[in-house]
Amino acid sequence: MPRLYGFDDTSRRRLRDDEVDPLRQMASRALQGQSNADVAVWANGEGYRGTLGGEWKDASVGRLFRNPAIAGLRYDEDGELVDAGHPGAITREEFVALLEREESRRKGDAAPPYDYLVVDGASTCGKCTWALQGARTNAGTPGYRCRPKDKDGRGGCGEVRMDAELLENHIGEYVVAELLKPGIRKQILKAQAAIRAQVEEMKDTVKDLEGRRSEAATLYGKRQISSDAFVTADREITVNLKDTGSRLRYAEQMANFSLGDAKDLVRWWNTAPTASKRAITRLFLENVEVFPASARGVRTVEPGRVVLHWRKLPGLSDGR
Repeated sequence: MPRLYGFDDTSRRRLRDDEVDPLRQMASRALQGQSNADVAVWANGEGYRGTLGGEWKDASVGRLFRNPAIAGLRYDEDGELVDAGHPGAITREEFVALLEREESRRKGDAAPPYDYLVVDGASTCGKCTWALQGARTNAGTPGYRCRPKDKDGRGGCGEVRMDAELLENHIGEYVVAELLKPGIRKQILKAQAAIRAQVEEMKDTVKDLEGRRSEAATLYGKRQISSDAFVTADREITVNLKDTGSRLRYAEQMANFSLGDAKDLVRWWNTAPTASKRAITRLFLENVEVFPASARGVRTVEPGRVVLHWRKLPGLSDGR
């Protein structure tokens, strides 16, 4: 069985460095409205090939996008997406958006999938601290919400919802204002250098965790530790790998994005791919905290409802 594109081995324990960025770019292009055939043409033109050396086709791109493993997920026995226990190259939200896109194409639905700006831990509920998720309203409008607890007790308070466009425009105004400050490009380069160092540290952490997992498996195979001890250790290592992998993925995006030669930064923000805006947002902001509205149906950003927590990085201005 050939390995899945983006992974270094068939067990999918390690991401393949030279395939992760192309995979993310392919997904980003798809979520920006390009067809699978267009994505394949772009990938082939860049010299990227499948794991068996063949050129990308419409069908092979589609199969890749439908595989939950690319987001570190799998389907359980009830058909629900759950953590697969291995790293992913894209986020859960991005994979769900790819599925929505595929469903839209199949049904001829005119509503395209929405590429959310601050998900996967980048925004949290101000009332219970649960990470906000992208979710459409009954009317089909993209928004952010704090998911209420399910039958197993997983979830948040369920009391925070906000229109995606409203929240993202609010964030964009402040991020662009930061970008417009004198000398910001030099400051960004300095900050990116610091993040690149963090990327290397996190890669070392991943290698260390994988080594610990291998060591635990060896000890269990030699019957030097019990089954319970092995399961406990493996579960803890898997959680740490997942967390570190997620932080590494965003750190790599922040380290590698470029503003290019754009002079009109407002225009750049309005036309840039979401992946680029997401990267620079994560560069500047540690977290976006969203609190409940004062009343149902409020369509404005009330004072204090959205709190931006600015990241403290070398080279970034401190006058906030």
